[in-house]
Amino acid sequence: MKVVFERPKTLIKKPFTYCPGCHHGLAQRLIAEVIDELDIGAITIGVGPIGCSVYIYEFLDVDFVMGGHGRAQAVATGIKRALPDRVVFSYQGDGDIGAIGTAEAVHVANRGELITSFFVNNAVFGMTGGQMAPTTLLGQRTKTSPLGRDARTHGFPFRLAEMLKVAEGSAYIARVALTQPRLIKQARECIKKAFLTQIEKKGFSLVEILSPCPTNWGMTPEDAVRWLEEKMIPYFQLGEIKVKEGVFDGTS
Repeated sequence: MKVVFERPKTLIKKPFTYCPGCHHGLAQRLIAEVIDELDIGAITIGVGPIGCSVYIYEFLDVDFVMGGHGRAQAVATGIKRALPDRVVFSYQGDGDIGAIGTAEAVHVANRGELITSFFVNNAVFGMTGGQMAPTTLLGQRTKTSPLGRDARTHGFPFRLAEMLKVAEGSAYIARVALTQPRLIKQARECIKKAFLTQIEKKGFSLVEILSPCPTNWGMTPEDAVRWLEEKMIPYFQLGEIKVKEGVFDGTS
């Protein structure tokens, strides 16, 4: 018999510890599948901060370094510059990359650093108890916005991917979701393109992954998926936001 599907070799054989309905595990499986397909596991180094994303160290069989909260891209930059033959990626949540780490995100994109970032957006601070995040939607209730996010008081939900699009050094920016089989397939292709963008020296690459957080949203996993599709996707629209061809040489 022909094997048509199996566990990715890069995915460590142990149960995921994420809350039921969270898509961190699915996102990490897709990253593992692409690492296997490109056969880059031996040269890949991941960087994660604190928050729910920190558990990626336990599930992917590649080298990892921990960066402080918001500093994963700065750490990844140092690793890539010191070891330019490695494939380096950061794996971060919205509270990390879109709040305390915003400066790092803007400047790695502007400089065209040859790293790849995966940005898991669940519109809330997850590990610390469900506070409002930069990506929290208008009207969305959280522990620190019990009446719902108000634009005049709290500002608007932050579209980081669109902001990074204008940076000259960014080469590939995409936003994906994992709520349906066809979307999972598209997400896998975007993850692969992001890694190839780095390998082909085109510039900085980022894939934003929309994810439900049933625990902090106070929903069942099924309701959380529906809420993501009905509320998050209309605001954080899916698709390839920027695709830039050619090697980034710092002159354009």
